[in-house]
Amino acid sequence: MKNGLLVLICMILAIGTCGGPLLTRLYYNNGGERIWFMSFISTAGCPVIFIPLVLSFLRRRNRNNSENIEKTEIVLMETPMFMASIVIGLLIGLDNYCFAYGLAYLPVSTTSLIVGTQLGFNAIFSFFMVKQTFTPFSINAVVLLTAGTGILALRGGDGDRPADVSHKEYVVGFLVTLTAAVLYAFILPFVELTYKKVRQEITFTLVLEMQLVMCLAASCFCIFGMLVEGDFKLLLISLE
Repeated sequence: MKNGLLVLICMILAIGTCGGPLLTRLYYNNGGERIWFMSFISTAGCPVIFIPLVLSFLRRRNRNNSENIEKTEIVLMETPMFMASIVIGLLIGLDNYCFAYGLAYLPVSTTSLIVGTQLGFNAIFSFFMVKQTFTPFSINAVVLLTAGTGILALRGGDGDRPADVSHKEYVVGFLVTLTAAVLYAFILPFVELTYKKVRQEITFTLVLEMQLVMCLAASCFCIFGMLVEGDFKLLLISLE
């Protein structure tokens, strides 16, 4: 059961990781200009998490009834984890904006290569934040993979630049995408650090609750950006 669930989650992650940038770039190629809107789309599907959460609650309630336990908690997450999830969610919202901004001016291939450098930053943050240990082989792999993707991204230069994008916009998009890679590399060990610091048993249900809070916080962050930029009004005009 656990292995099957893990395989399913990995498949969903792979589909989202590969398909997300392609759909975002397709939106821009067809005249889309609302960066905050695309940032919001990255986490807008989070309500679907309620489905496994409800199923988990029903399963726990049935188990408690069979054991003559009257009360079944609806929410397992405690306040410290809730607050940490909100902070992480706001960082994810900012990261989504940086990623969507970069895709507005870079081709998907270049963006993917830049994001690949995240591995090196992830290793650095993991070492200092969660005391991740590394062997000579893992260090060698991280250095080679990060250096390789970085060199390929830099070699693209103006040759990969879309026709309607200026050199300045391309450079800014490159730097903002690199910022997104660094920020996400910080977020991952931050999540692991939260798991270690909270005084709760980390279960699948608790992880889902944390993911829901993070995605809701990220979505609210992007909605605020859409309100400031007037995206809702412009989206309605474009639909008409």
